[in-house]
Amino acid sequence: MSVISASEDINSDFLNVDQWLTADDRALVRRVRAFIDDQVLPVINEYWEKADFPYELVPELGKLGIIGTSVKGYGSANLTRMQAGLVAMELSRGDGSLNTFNAVHSGLAMGTINLHGSQEQKDRWLPAMARLEKIGAFALTEPDHGSDTVALETSARRDGEDWILSGAKRWIGLGHVADLVIVWARDVEDAKVKAFVVEKKDGAYPAGYHGEAITGKIAKRGIQQAAITLDDVRVPDTNRLQGAHGFRAVTGVLNLTRTTVAWEALGHAQACYELAVKYTQQRRQFGKPISHNQLVQNTLARMLADLTAMQLMCFRCGQLQDQGILSQQQASLQKMFVADKARTLCRDARDLMGGNGLLLENHVARHLLDMEVVHTYEGTDFIQSLIVGREITGHNAIA
Repeated sequence: MSVISASEDINSDFLNVDQWLTADDRALVRRVRAFIDDQVLPVINEYWEKADFPYELVPELGKLGIIGTSVKGYGSANLTRMQAGLVAMELSRGDGSLNTFNAVHSGLAMGTINLHGSQEQKDRWLPAMARLEKIGAFALTEPDHGSDTVALETSARRDGEDWILSGAKRWIGLGHVADLVIVWARDVEDAKVKAFVVEKKDGAYPAGYHGEAITGKIAKRGIQQAAITLDDVRVPDTNRLQGAHGFRAVTGVLNLTRTTVAWEALGHAQACYELAVKYTQQRRQFGKPISHNQLVQNTLARMLADLTAMQLMCFRCGQLQDQGILSQQQASLQKMFVADKARTLCRDARDLMGGNGLLLENHVARHLLDMEVVHTYEGTDFIQSLIVGREITGHNAIA
């Protein structure tokens, strides 16, 4: 039985992509899946409904050997990019909010420090982050700048041995609870975008840093995003990431993490496909399971075709990324296609369940709503299409 298929009686690995995995890959998938099945799924709906995160599971998450994902050394997991994708897929098959916690902390926060920090900064922060003693966040998006973050307005002004940060950030995962928040700001002197680590001291943020959880969300309810204001926040120059000069530094981080967003979408899709198959085999109408109906079988067949295409794209991009030859345009094509197909597949699963698909106890509604977020962040479907379109035509249509 393929390790990719989560259910013994449902084959969601129709083209045997499992054959591309190593023994270590398979062991990793089984380890994360056992954690999801035994500890996450029994409690996650309750947390999702009350819009809270199961922080008591964080120590157990730390025991899986996944924190830091592809960061090498410092006690991090040192995973291949393929393995980092498999982790995102398995966590998301359980719950998107849990995956976001790891993606923000391991991918964006630890990844930024690893990519742009000095050796002293890496030694100072990464080991504690790998042990989950310090949680990281990544503050890029602003109230008026989502897709056009290149125009970010948060400012950084040098003042002796310190920097003064002023501005606002929004939709920042863990931005109100993290121990380390990487804030991207524009230097008023040279207009270059730079990265600064705002650090809690004795459990408190520096004066002028205010983070508040955004409420009223219909998706990713298990993880809280923050609205942040920076009112002349003083940060020492030793907390400026030494290698981050210009917006290319931001792009460098996002190019590494964009592929794992596609893997997350694959996890949501795979969960919904397997849940839908099981439901249609158990749900009886007019004296027989609805899986006997032609329209149901047609829908499931098309769902499996799309799921298989998503798997092939994710696994191939994982191979290219591990070879160091995955381009930004290829990553954009992957994110655009997989996120779009996954959102449709989750909606089809909900349709097959009828009214029961609206119930949290059947899990599909949670995956469907979370896919609304995945479809948007780290580059919307439209922006990704323009990146691919620029590669196709040679013309830049991004204003």
